[in-house]
Amino acid sequence: MSYGTAVTVDRPHAEVVGRVREALSEQGFGILTEIDVQATMREKLGEETGPYLILGACNPPLAYRALTAEPSIGLLLPCNVVVRADGDRTLVEALDPDIMVRVAGNPELEDVAAEAKTRLAAALRAVAEV
Repeated sequence: MSYGTAVTVDRPHAEVVGRVREALSEQGFGILTEIDVQATMREKLGEETGPYLILGACNPPLAYRALTAEPSIGLLLPCNVVVRADGDRTLVEALDPDIMVRVAGNPELEDVAAEAKTRLAAALRAVAEV
């Protein structure tokens, strides 16, 4: 089962993170949460991993529409975007918003998910074009 979409960029992780933030902002997403998985694994487990960042992206108008249609949908929000090292390249992955429609089983979410999917795809294309 596919639950996301991804682009690989031939640029360093730190540089790509900045571009991902910009691209998401251009599509109306703000970052509500940020999890530095690499730092967490080092601090909590003493394990070293490559750079791995989870950004919780939120487009407020879309989130409002989704929450109005399905109040419990907050369990599946925000839209997670992962930026992680992949050798000398950086992989950027975004959760497919259709997942929330499938999980909730509420057809009122279909338009919201379709718009979110379009906006996230545009952000990933912008990142890939750098």
